[in-house]
Amino acid sequence: MELEGRGAGGVAGGPAAGPGRSPGEAALLDGWLQRGVGRGAGGGEAGACRPPVRQDPDSGPDYEALPAGATVTTHMVAGAVAGILEHCVMYPIDCVKTRMQSLQPDPAARYRNVLEALWRIIRTEGLWRPMRGLNVTATGAGPAHALYFACYEKLKKTLSDVIHPGGNSHIANGAAGCVATLLHDAAMNPAEVIKQRMQMYNSPYHRVTDCVRAVWQNEGAGAFYRSYTTQLTMNVPFQAIHFMTYEFLQEHFNPQRRYNPGSHVLSGACAGAVAAAATTPLDVCKTLLNTQESLALNSNITGHITGMASAFRTVYQVGGVTAYFRGVQARVIYQIPSTAIAWSVYEFFKYLITKRQEEWRASK
Repeated sequence: MELEGRGAGGVAGGPAAGPGRSPGEAALLDGWLQRGVGRGAGGGEAGACRPPVRQDPDSGPDYEALPAGATVTTHMVAGAVAGILEHCVMYPIDCVKTRMQSLQPDPAARYRNVLEALWRIIRTEGLWRPMRGLNVTATGAGPAHALYFACYEKLKKTLSDVIHPGGNSHIANGAAGCVATLLHDAAMNPAEVIKQRMQMYNSPYHRVTDCVRAVWQNEGAGAFYRSYTTQLTMNVPFQAIHFMTYEFLQEHFNPQRRYNPGSHVLSGACAGAVAAAATTPLDVCKTLLNTQESLALNSNITGHITGMASAFRTVYQVGGVTAYFRGVQARVIYQIPSTAIAWSVYEFFKYLITKRQEEWRASK
């Protein structure tokens, strides 16, 4: 994601207002000053900024200048669209991942790889079976990702200003991602519980309302947040690795921090793959807590599995060390396009919305 704004205002009495200059030249010089002087009214960091590059005055604001005017609403709308599209497009692979993370799967639900699993699910259970539970996921993903990206953008800028004024701080990026995860998971966890129960092989639930009612009546409201601490334990390091990797790659692939779809896709895909592989054991435990897999419960005399320690212990008892990496292939395959879609869609909508806002302000 782009570096936040280089400067908020122009310089009073600067050369843009000088005699003999056309209005177009004056506006162009004002734009250079706003992006080149640096942070603060005094412009003390001018030497650290890049020399201004002359642009066609009719080409509109460049991408790097846009975030200074980006509002919280812009981040929330762009984040919601990105989250919904990400989950909808990749939902069949997410269904396969849940199945492959089963500790003691039914013989009919043992798969060699992702493609074979997807083909068998469609062939034996119907074309739309991999999509069951998509509606509740899309409903949860909108507000969850709106909070997620808005919180990330705000904290990233605030922390970067403190840690590395005028620049980009990987520590700030990672910390902002971790805090944003708290809000995201709080909004998304109930949807995750329902979704994964509907994705399991031979799931008795065909409708979201049936699943919600059964969980509420049989296990209580706490069941919707049984995996919350484990999800946070997984997602905090996941998002720290994810955001730090993304921003690091952006510095190399897109050093000018312009709107560059190719760099957003590539950086997002690589960041997702690295973070997914590193946190697979925690994801297996989260799936067990969400689904309360019946065959696994038969090996656990305490009844419902609650808490991360219990989940870790049960996974090891049932499948040994290798069980912690069940579904790692599906998880990585899911995260590569998933994060690529999320970042590219988010950056595009943020660019589009903010550009329209800038044009509207300029026309007033």
